[in-house]
Amino acid sequence: MVKGKIVIRKINCSKSRQVTFFKRRTGLFKKAKELSILCDAEIGLIIFSCTGKVYDFASTRPPGGPWLAWVPISPLPLFLRVKLGERKESG
Repeated sequence: MVKGKIVIRKINCSKSRQVTFFKRRTGLFKKAKELSILCDAEIGLIIFSCTGKVYDFASTRPPGGPWLAWVPISPLPLFLRVKLGERKESG
């Protein structure tokens, strides 16, 4: 049985969205672990859920260490400010 292409868009039902997030997060962590083993690469992965929870994976140490304490709850605005600031300074 061949699956068709799925359309990537926001899932409106919050319960379905959480189930999909959990399944895809698990799959992403599995792929990151496989990549680190196959390519002898150091992988670090941080995921922020829409509920504000932080999930992390690291290939070289136990995840969830004190290094995560400096990460703000919502890093995206900070990241965008830094990236935009770098562009303005260099251009």
